[in-house]
Amino acid sequence: MAVESRYHPASLEQKWQQTWEEQGLYKTPTDKNKPKFYALSMFPYPSGSLHMGHVRNYTITDVIARLKRMQGYRVLHPMGWDAFGLPAENAAIDRGIPPAEWTYQNIAQMREQLQKLGFSIDWEKEVTTCSPEYYRWTQWLFLQFYKCGLAYQKEAAVNWDPIDQTVLANEQVDNEGRSWRSGAIVEQKLLRQWFLKITDYANELLNDLEHLNGWPERVKLMQANWIGQSIGAQLEFPIIGLDEKIAVFTTRPDTVYGVSYLVLAPEHPLVAQVTTPEQKAAVEAFIQEVKNESQTDRTSEDKPKRGVPTGGKALNPFNEEEIPIWIADYVLYGYGTGAVMGVPAHDLRDFQFATQYDLPIKQVIVPDDADNDNEENDRITTAYTGTGILVESCNFSGENSEHGKQAIINYAEDEGYGKGIIQYRLRDWLISRQRYWGTPIPIIHCPNCGAVAVPDQDLPVKLPENVKFSGRGLSPLAQLEDWINVPCPSCGTPAKRETDTMDTFIDSSWYYLRYPDAKNDQQVFNPAITNDWMGVDQYVGGIEHAILHLLYSRFFTKVVRDRGLLHCKEPFEKLLTQGMVQGITYKNRTTGKYFSASQVSPSNPQDPTTGERLEVFYEKMSKSKYNGVDPLEVMGKYGADTARMFILFKAPPEKDLEWDDADVEGQFRFLNRVWRIVTEFAEITTSKPKNRELTKVEKDLKRAIHTAIKEVSEDLNGDYQFNTAVSELMKLSNALSEANCQESIVYSEGIETLLKLLAPFAPHIAEELWQLIGKTGSIHTQIWPEHEPEALVVDEITLVIQINGKTRGTLQVPATANHQTLEEYARNSEVSQRHIGDKTIKKVIVVPGKLVNFVVV
Repeated sequence: MAVESRYHPASLEQKWQQTWEEQGLYKTPTDKNKPKFYALSMFPYPSGSLHMGHVRNYTITDVIARLKRMQGYRVLHPMGWDAFGLPAENAAIDRGIPPAEWTYQNIAQMREQLQKLGFSIDWEKEVTTCSPEYYRWTQWLFLQFYKCGLAYQKEAAVNWDPIDQTVLANEQVDNEGRSWRSGAIVEQKLLRQWFLKITDYANELLNDLEHLNGWPERVKLMQANWIGQSIGAQLEFPIIGLDEKIAVFTTRPDTVYGVSYLVLAPEHPLVAQVTTPEQKAAVEAFIQEVKNESQTDRTSEDKPKRGVPTGGKALNPFNEEEIPIWIADYVLYGYGTGAVMGVPAHDLRDFQFATQYDLPIKQVIVPDDADNDNEENDRITTAYTGTGILVESCNFSGENSEHGKQAIINYAEDEGYGKGIIQYRLRDWLISRQRYWGTPIPIIHCPNCGAVAVPDQDLPVKLPENVKFSGRGLSPLAQLEDWINVPCPSCGTPAKRETDTMDTFIDSSWYYLRYPDAKNDQQVFNPAITNDWMGVDQYVGGIEHAILHLLYSRFFTKVVRDRGLLHCKEPFEKLLTQGMVQGITYKNRTTGKYFSASQVSPSNPQDPTTGERLEVFYEKMSKSKYNGVDPLEVMGKYGADTARMFILFKAPPEKDLEWDDADVEGQFRFLNRVWRIVTEFAEITTSKPKNRELTKVEKDLKRAIHTAIKEVSEDLNGDYQFNTAVSELMKLSNALSEANCQESIVYSEGIETLLKLLAPFAPHIAEELWQLIGKTGSIHTQIWPEHEPEALVVDEITLVIQINGKTRGTLQVPATANHQTLEEYARNSEVSQRHIGDKTIKKVIVVPGKLVNFVVV
């Protein structure tokens, strides 16, 4: 084969990408003769162009997938598109094109970009969440939830974006109460919404975290905190004058004798009943004010708590004291019971509220070491939130408050005042979205039958195409009378379709289950096929998805398991959360304005307009900060392999990566060095040694080869230290460059090993050079090398010779030399003879394997 003297990445990468596709090299195996490995990256939203975060995410997974194939696994490595969502509707408004057209154009463009990076993806497994072939089964899964009571409707106060006209989750509202997309001030609005009862699985979701040994501890902690288990009691306070009770949840039942008021959420259904005529106007005015506050504002620790009395009163059944009922903005109806008991002496928030409105403050717990001799305690200046001794608590006074908790719960249960319960911070999942570009909820509302499930044979409920987008008013679906009006599937009465679509988190909560059987048009998936591949052996994605996406996916897996379709109870065995890719950023600290590198001088970065010195730092790449790097430009200049190598070498995968053009150049030079070493070797005829000992040069090279195999293999198992693995590849290439034995079989072994170890990282150049040295079959189908332990044994070591602690020279000695032999070698060396001479050796210090130190006088 003719050898090309120069490395031309663009041409060889295009050649091999086409060849691999024609050969079907990465089709998912159907036989079960090998152990399985399911390698998966979080699928992207099709925005139209790849960014460096995508490149990092998918390169990491691709290296793992390629490695596992070479290690003898059958590998599933798929890709798809999280294709529903609001940006497509915004594009429809801005560009005047249908969301589907915009989305599919972006998918085609991004698929081509991914293919140019040489990812070993089985494109026959591709899924697209906005395709009816996919969302048909999303709807079917929703109906499984509905049929077993896990999907329901209720009216709830929601975050409402007045510009996008859509409901927002709490995490989609920033700390200023603005929408994460439109920037509008979020309002509160009551709507009838669809929910999934994730709270039914709260305990299992929390307890099963301990079995996720392959997950980062910080992610498990984030999930545990989000679920937020609280052990306490639900206590009931009768309303004076009404046959109703106000239920509250508390983790501190030991403070119940210190309750001096109750607070209801403004939305609580009992507010109207407890409000007296004298307070009606004030209460209604306050409720109207609260409607304009976001949940973030209402619960912020930095803002004062506001409230008004209703005029109503309740009875504390534990001490038969009458207590006032208030409403306040900091109590949310969607959390807990929508009511709290005010214990200002033992809760900081309650103390602030009571102090502001001059409400009673009664201390019922004192520290263990408190001086209780005084009949009158000092005036309370802050809340005591610790444990201690119960006082002013009837029969429980004198008890330790920790023991008193359970005793008071037992008393409440005996007397009918309440019960001990476990509660969770986790709320049921609000999935309704008032938008077009999402999965239609397959429910028909009948005036006779109520909510009726669309029959399975009528799925999918397709999104209509004759839709106009104005960005204002009702959602587009709610304006399509021909689509909305349908007969009831049960009784035939004229009925109406549900016009809400599903939160896009639904689509991404089960896509990993569809990949193994992606083209099945008869069922959501064949359980035999999907169970064969589940769970995902390695999942890779950003830390920003550590809570909601992963929690929802775990929830879906458990529900689908309970419906008899899955065997596994967790979707992802191992999780790698890669860090962000950061670019160098230039910012005017005074104005907050960002500048691109082309606008400033790196040696003296100044604002082009004002001349002010710019702040220079690394920050996550973003178009708005002008610090992004286009992957296509990097690939065009250096090739995909160089981009992959830099991404993997620059930082450990879980750490943030700072983009540096100099380091990209360094990886390009390394690949050119590999090219030169291998192409020169391809012109040499190697000779096989016949019954002879390897020379020292050959032994050293063989040791370098097997050290590289051992180190790279260890780096690619467990924590995936790709950066140190690339360093080992560089060491091996250096050893080959320095070894003067190119015609030796050991050198040939070194070249083949270097290419095999390089293959997962830089697949195109490794494949090209594999063919150049006369090998048949793809390098990516070769067996991953295993190191020979005996090759790592060192024949000689470098012994340091010191005189009075000062190094005077070195000596090559047998590695097996014992303490006495090392001393003899050192005594007889030219170095010792020259520096000791006629001096007397007073003491000899031998450190085996390292040095001999002569103490002389």
